[in-house]
Amino acid sequence: MKEVVFSGIQPSGSLTIGNYLGALKNFKPLQEEYQCIYCLVDLHALTVEQDPKFLRKNTLQLLALYLAAGLDPYKSIVFIQSHVPEHSELQWLLNTITPLGQLQRMTQYKSKSKLQEENIQAGLLNYPVLMASDILLYQTKYVPVGEDQRQHIELTRDLAMRFNSRYSDTFVMPEIMTPKVGAKVMSLQDPTSKMSKSDSDPNSYILILDDEKTILRKVKRAVTDSLNNFSYNEDQIGLRNLIDIYCAFEEINHSEIVSRYESLGYGKFKEDLAEIIIEGLKPIKNRYEEYIADRSELENIYRMGADKARKIAYKTLRKAYKKVGLIPR
Repeated sequence: MKEVVFSGIQPSGSLTIGNYLGALKNFKPLQEEYQCIYCLVDLHALTVEQDPKFLRKNTLQLLALYLAAGLDPYKSIVFIQSHVPEHSELQWLLNTITPLGQLQRMTQYKSKSKLQEENIQAGLLNYPVLMASDILLYQTKYVPVGEDQRQHIELTRDLAMRFNSRYSDTFVMPEIMTPKVGAKVMSLQDPTSKMSKSDSDPNSYILILDDEKTILRKVKRAVTDSLNNFSYNEDQIGLRNLIDIYCAFEEINHSEIVSRYESLGYGKFKEDLAEIIIEGLKPIKNRYEEYIADRSELENIYRMGADKARKIAYKTLRKAYKKVGLIPR
């Protein structure tokens, strides 16, 4: 049997080109080599207050983008998290073996709780356990995440090890899978930070669904430097970030870009980069429009995915229930 790759992403708005280059672009090759399971983690999205109608809209939009990017629902499993109740059920079992102190030491909890000290919800503290449940339910071998999620994977491994040690082998020990290309696209305005759709400055990121004029404007406004030296090095991190984006879309080496533009300058490079991004995203946008216009097809796909996911999830949950002494239903 193929090893399992599990990926979950929150339906909190449109995705950026960072999401595309770091994750979605890898859908096709991954689903040929692994059993891929993609989860739209709408329960995780509830850790912050959501407008219900926008949450529903964003969930369907995200599903349509996944499919438009090349995810094949007959080769992979794609489903909505809240449609598989085993996620929440396994979370409760894992809660009973999770030290409170370990959750309070999580970096993201500490940073986010400082922003809302007067209104810290239990979900903010507890969602890493739900994330662990997401992963362990499917006997996941690999989880494609960035370095900012490493601590959560380490917690997942700790919980799997603790459960296996106490009740005998039940869960596979997951590992991080780092994409070979495009793993980390930086902000267009602050190249020391990762590109994020939650950034307060909309000029810092390019959304997959941005129109052509918006993409051109954002690329032209992207930070480079005042050196006027077209080179790929650590002293020119703004330009280096743009070259990395160019390379990821065209699948060529950065030295080719440098030799092509060292005599043409930043302006010409940015114009060409914008055009490459626009052309690279065009097929996805076209397929997206087809999917998002066909609500019944999206419903068929997420229901089919949930049925497949539940068969796997229930098998794992039933085993875990039996191990801890609960009577299987």
